[in-house]
Amino acid sequence: MTVSPLVWIITIIAIVGLLVFDYVFHVRKAHIPTLREAAVWSSIYVGIALLFGIVVILLGGGHAGVEYYSGWITEKALSVDNLFVFLVIMASFKVPREDQQKVLLFGITFAIISRTALILVGAAAIEHFAWAFYFFGAILLFTAVNMLRGELKDESGEEEEKDNIVVRIVKRIFPTSGEYDGDRFFTVVDGRRMLTPMLLVMIAIGGTDVLFALDSVPAIFGLTQSTYIVFTATVFSLLGLRQLYFLIDGLLDRLVYLSWGLSIILAFIGVKLVLHALHENELGIINGGQPVPVPEVSTPVSLAVIVGVLTITVIASLFSKRGKAQAAVSDARWEAEHYIEMSYQAFEARRDAIYQRMIEHEQIIENLPSTFQNHVDDERGLRELLADAHAIHEVRLAHNERGERSDEQPEGLRVVREDGTVSVDGSNKLVLIGQEDQAEGGITTQESRVAKPGR
Repeated sequence: MTVSPLVWIITIIAIVGLLVFDYVFHVRKAHIPTLREAAVWSSIYVGIALLFGIVVILLGGGHAGVEYYSGWITEKALSVDNLFVFLVIMASFKVPREDQQKVLLFGITFAIISRTALILVGAAAIEHFAWAFYFFGAILLFTAVNMLRGELKDESGEEEEKDNIVVRIVKRIFPTSGEYDGDRFFTVVDGRRMLTPMLLVMIAIGGTDVLFALDSVPAIFGLTQSTYIVFTATVFSLLGLRQLYFLIDGLLDRLVYLSWGLSIILAFIGVKLVLHALHENELGIINGGQPVPVPEVSTPVSLAVIVGVLTITVIASLFSKRGKAQAAVSDARWEAEHYIEMSYQAFEARRDAIYQRMIEHEQIIENLPSTFQNHVDDERGLRELLADAHAIHEVRLAHNERGERSDEQPEGLRVVREDGTVSVDGSNKLVLIGQEDQAEGGITTQESRVAKPGR
């Protein structure tokens, strides 16, 4: 597919315009997107990507269109998998919910930059080196095997180290603050200028973007060798990822078999690349430098395999017992945390609704087969958190029966300090304010900032 410089310029200007629009109208002012806002804008970005496929068909024909849609679907699936890692990083750094949009947009922008650089390197390698397809195929097969090993190994349940090597180096060289200062990258503490966690989390996101690009770019080169299609399919799969994060936030935990599906797709594309390399072989150590008569996988077959595997993966995740167990655990944790943190009287009805949903999911957890009880026990502090929610609910009911205000956390069961922080022990269990005095007697507490009630 031949693309003129003018088309390249128009495409790049349009992409930059979408990023600027996203920042100015959605991210610049910190806020938590509503479900409706996330759904509308996710649909708009998906619609733009699908309509652009028609542009590709008009420019390069039907075959180019199939290559574009195959690449876009594959990259979109890989991007959703990336959201899991973003979620873990932001949870580890305790990024305030209203500031997560800015972190995500930075991650998307850096991902576009890093993947564009690798696309240019990959296109040059394919054009000048006969072994490039072998190399890309090996990368994908290696990644697929690593994904499967990660799924098969016995998870210890220990918390992963949140800091990658770049973050650790930055912390060692520069003074860093343990508290956020809005969305600022720098703050002043006791007259000393320091880096804030906001800058550190963006460094962590940027580092993971580079690693993601090492898998993503070879995968799409296995479906098309058109640099323009590779670039546009990759970029359009990333645009709208911020909105998608808030739309499927609660669904992410339920896609328990997504890594299995992605490992199959990457292995399939890896084999496809190796077969293509053998078919076009010029390496002297293989068949005397002559092409090897092996079958090649057509692009329509590739598209069918990718769509089929993803469909089966999503259905299996949503309807499997493991997926339902993970959903119940995640929902119960969310509801318990939100019930405990709410404090204003205006939210009494909402608190009651959350409490009822928490009880329903707690019942699901209790009725899970014994095989899944270990998974529940691995959720750090979940049972203690549920117990805290029940205790606070009983005290609130007693207050309401006496006609007393219950818009504050009951005395003796207060877990949120006036500065908006809480204490947890080594097992991540919430520690009551009244118990903090016992810290010297064996309870080790650590601070954790929670959302302000009513946000």
